[in-house]
Amino acid sequence: MRPFQPEDFDAAYRLDQACYPPGIAYSRYALREFLGEPGARAWVAEEERELLGFIIVRRVRTDRGHVVTLDIREDRRRRGLGRRLLETAETWLAEQGVKRVYLETAVNNQAAVAFWQQAGYKTLGALPRYYLDRDDAYRMEKRLP
Repeated sequence: MRPFQPEDFDAAYRLDQACYPPGIAYSRYALREFLGEPGARAWVAEEERELLGFIIVRRVRTDRGHVVTLDIREDRRRRGLGRRLLETAETWLAEQGVKRVYLETAVNNQAAVAFWQQAGYKTLGALPRYYLDRDDAYRMEKRLP
């Protein structure tokens, strides 16, 4: 686990393309925009210099944070990498004064919904046609200590 570096970009982009379907995966431009936004931070999980996962979060307002994306290589899921990346990001957000963190996740991605619920996120409501103007998402939120 370490902070994201500019040289991680290509591997992170490829991983995002592998994790999400076309149209939902971020373009190179969008990924660069998220990484460069004021208040954004990212971390990677790697093994032997190979990127296994990454997370991007941002401080949106004084007391609000947003999980932009959490990507874990498929063959490395359910081993605690996502949880560790999320804990690192949430700790940083809390140090910045963030009290609540929100995210969006597809309603039909049962594994993701379960992951977020286990991490303490509560569903606030549905966002109709959030993805590709056709698939619904949940807005989820967690209060940080």
